[in-house]
Amino acid sequence: MATNVKRKKKAEVMSEDGSMTLTGHLKELRNRLIICAAVFVVGVIGFLAISDKLIDLLTAMAMNANYTFVFLAPQEKLMQYFRVSLIAAVIVTIPVALYQIYAFAKPGLKRSESFFFRLVLVFGLALFCVGVLFAYKVTLPFMLNFLVTLEGTDYITASISIESYINLCLTMFIIFGCVFEMPLVTIILAKMGIANPEIMKKGRGVAIVLIFLIAAIITPPDIVSQCFVAVPMCLLYFVSIFLSGIFYKPKTDEDDEDDEEEEDSDAE
Repeated sequence: MATNVKRKKKAEVMSEDGSMTLTGHLKELRNRLIICAAVFVVGVIGFLAISDKLIDLLTAMAMNANYTFVFLAPQEKLMQYFRVSLIAAVIVTIPVALYQIYAFAKPGLKRSESFFFRLVLVFGLALFCVGVLFAYKVTLPFMLNFLVTLEGTDYITASISIESYINLCLTMFIIFGCVFEMPLVTIILAKMGIANPEIMKKGRGVAIVLIFLIAAIITPPDIVSQCFVAVPMCLLYFVSIFLSGIFYKPKTDEDDEDDEEEEDSDAE
């Protein structure tokens, strides 16, 4: 009886040719979603326990610039502890979720695609972390010191809402994390034959204008913040031009034939 039940469950998951059925895929997807949800919940609980240290870490660079913080509503300070904990949990969950996506899609990927996906996953996460670290160690401290040292009346002191400060930090972290993905995206597009280095060189003037427009949209409404975001973006654009010159590979008919041969070998 038990053996028949096991066979029936196995038949629901695997078809006769050894491939996974729709029910099997749905069950696997459910299990991977449960893993992501569990990591997120554990992360929220864990980061709530150290939320005061996370806030201290974020405010340390502003305290060095003689900023003082206030909260403008009774619940504002408490909500920032919850907010920082939630965002930290999301950051920890993202790599787990990306790996679960890769593991779910891996059976349908070719060997070269699987290897390429792993490289993109590792280097993408590394570049995002470098961007966040750059914002924390370089951009934000420099910007905060610059803004507080602007000439003005002596009796005006820098007292800002903790909510607005956390908003600024998180915005800059997300922006720089995404901006530092530019070289990786360029390499991917260059290998696909899309990011042509010659076109990127000729269009650098237009690209710089677009970068400053994007920086004006995604940053707080002041020219200083815009420049602090736009200048690194311009530098990364020129790095991307250099990388595209190394990795650029125009798509040819031979590449299409190689792809077809690789698909046939995988099928065998």
